[in-house]
Amino acid sequence: QVQLVESGGGLVQPGGSLRLSCAASGSIFRLGVMGWYRQALGKERELVARITSGGSTNYAESVKGRFTISRDNAKDTVYLQMNSLKVEDTAVYYCNIWPALRGLTWGQGTQVTVAS
Repeated sequence: QVQLVESGGGLVQPGGSLRLSCAASGSIFRLGVMGWYRQALGKERELVARITSGGSTNYAESVKGRFTISRDNAKDTVYLQMNSLKVEDTAVYYCNIWPALRGLTWGQGTQVTVAS
């Protein structure tokens, strides 16, 4: 089973940027569509962005124009570039396959906190 490890989170001021990475222990090409998800305190986990093996992307309306998802199949890594961060982007961010079916195993995620 491929394990996914997220990193790159931190504390940033509103308007700032962060780049998240998701390193896989196996081939992400074989995994197919990969997604970045987030879960804010007291809320359900939601899909932020997804990307196909070929690089086609899709974004949640709330992050469109600010976030960019990318993947490097050779390095088995998925990235999320986050610009113009807002307080409401504060959450734990996870990567996983898409769709995230019930029973899917999740990693520890990486905390993103946007505060002044």
